[in-house]
Amino acid sequence: MPTPTKRTAALLCGLLLAALAGCGSSAEKGGNEALGTKGPERPVPKQAVPQGLPGMPPVLDPKDAYAADRPNALQPAVKNFLERVYVPNTNSNTVSVIDPKTYKVIETIRVGHQPQHVVPSWDMKTLWVNNDLGDSLTAIDPATGKAGRTVQVSDPYNLYFTPNGKYAVVMASMDRELVFREPVSMNRVKTVPVHCAGVNHADFSMDGRYFIVSCEFSGELLKVDTEKMQVIAHQKLPFEGAMPQDVKMSPDGRTFYVADMMAHGMWVLNGDRFSTPTLLPTGKGCHGLYVSRDSKEMYISNRGEGTISIFDFAQNKLTKKWHLPDGGSPDMGGVSADGKVLWLSGRYDAEVYAIDTTTGHEIARIPVGSGPHGLAVYPQPGRYSLGHTGIFR
Repeated sequence: MPTPTKRTAALLCGLLLAALAGCGSSAEKGGNEALGTKGPERPVPKQAVPQGLPGMPPVLDPKDAYAADRPNALQPAVKNFLERVYVPNTNSNTVSVIDPKTYKVIETIRVGHQPQHVVPSWDMKTLWVNNDLGDSLTAIDPATGKAGRTVQVSDPYNLYFTPNGKYAVVMASMDRELVFREPVSMNRVKTVPVHCAGVNHADFSMDGRYFIVSCEFSGELLKVDTEKMQVIAHQKLPFEGAMPQDVKMSPDGRTFYVADMMAHGMWVLNGDRFSTPTLLPTGKGCHGLYVSRDSKEMYISNRGEGTISIFDFAQNKLTKKWHLPDGGSPDMGGVSADGKVLWLSGRYDAEVYAIDTTTGHEIARIPVGSGPHGLAVYPQPGRYSLGHTGIFR
């Protein structure tokens, strides 16, 4: 048998080996806190960038579709364009041109019958005036502010562009068609008949593979496969007399919002699942939806009560409401390049409102032609335009 001294030595040796083994295990898992060391940190998994529509510019930030729209982040192609606000007057058949520095109309351009929206082209180098009842598009050169060629196009109530720039998509409201066209010549490529009435507004998914369209006169929504150019789903809004208007996607791409002027709020739904939407009341005559330059908020025009509601994306709720001091009918528009001014047309009041986005105070109220509608603020940050009055990504 071993002597007590040897037994003690063996025991101490065993304890030392166990302690060393324990220290090795601790270091592998999390380091030795007594020595102030830590093990290797596990990498935080990054959110996957969605596989985009073929030919589409890559998504900059999978958490923010509007990452390219930061204040004054103008692309070289547009940075020298004249700073102007172009206002289509549906009843006057004109476009009022406002200098945003003086808040005054500096020119009036004659265009076709019932201009509805002024739409930046995909490459952002042309502004298209949608002459709905005139069955034409009038090009404006934003470098000079002057009108150019007019192209014959049937029933162009509104105009969008696929995220890869391959097609223009005409919202032919009364024709009940989505018409895919070559984006420069505007030659017809494919006509997609729709069963719903009043196709008018849309927005595209983060990956550009589908877009959701509102049908104003039948209270419906469509989901369209961008590449196949076909309707893949549709649904009736769960509200009697619904009249959906503007459509906008959340910065993270998970949610779509649809303004409804008769339901007096915006519908909220998951675009990928095309789920049954829920209604978030905002105000009477909810109409236009515009994302702030920092992608944190959305400005919602309530045409029927002369207010603008503010929706906070992170909090997922309405946080403020701005009231135009003398009332009005705030409709469509956009945000200035620096993000400091929200410009909205006064549809029934022949005027345009300039609103401070920090305080909500009205900066100016500018007389224009009769029936001002989808005005465009130009130039704008972003890499390319999806259409309407300016959806940039």
